[in-house]
Amino acid sequence: MSKTTEAKETPLMKQYNTIKGKYPDAILLFRVGDFYETFGEDAVKASKILGITLTKRANGSARHIELAGFPHHSIDSYLPKLVRAGYRVAICDQLEDPKMVKGIVKRGITELVTPGVCFNDKILDHQQNNFLAAIHFDQEQAGLALCDVSTGEFLVAQGSLVYIEKLLQNFKPNELLYEKNKRAQLNDLVFIHLVSTTGPLHTTTVTRALPNTLTLNL
Repeated sequence: MSKTTEAKETPLMKQYNTIKGKYPDAILLFRVGDFYETFGEDAVKASKILGITLTKRANGSARHIELAGFPHHSIDSYLPKLVRAGYRVAICDQLEDPKMVKGIVKRGITELVTPGVCFNDKILDHQQNNFLAAIHFDQEQAGLALCDVSTGEFLVAQGSLVYIEKLLQNFKPNELLYEKNKRAQLNDLVFIHLVSTTGPLHTTTVTRALPNTLTLNL
């Protein structure tokens, strides 16, 4: 979440924080006029990844907040950099014509881009798959599902942790879904410690367990 406080925020930042609260683990690109702005911790991350200026703006009587943005027509240049850095990105657009509205313009998420779920040709590497993986642990075994939404490929397998680790190393998914209470088991896979040699891996927790009846189909 951003570093703002709820008390006496500006209407714009109150709207921003409401939307950001629904996507806490994503960098939120918030459309303001002709720019996509990022605030708080998102702004700090974006400024480093994109090489854009980090500034601060007043948030009503609340404290100042970090700010970094870029022209909306440059999104095809900046979005790939954020996703390739391993981040989920939520794009928030203006849903009304500002000239026709009094007060705060209605805004909403129009696209959620993640390292493993992407259709943007400027982000995809057409020389290799862009797999989204999901893993389910069951005592000494695990189930694994791999999906590339850009090609329609879907693969599932189950087996020992050593076997699953080898599959992860071979298929090199860009995003991995796992059960929130299984983080320790995920860290036991040597693959996680080797990620830095192949590129960033985005991990996302899920609250519902995956089916434990996956069958080999590789």
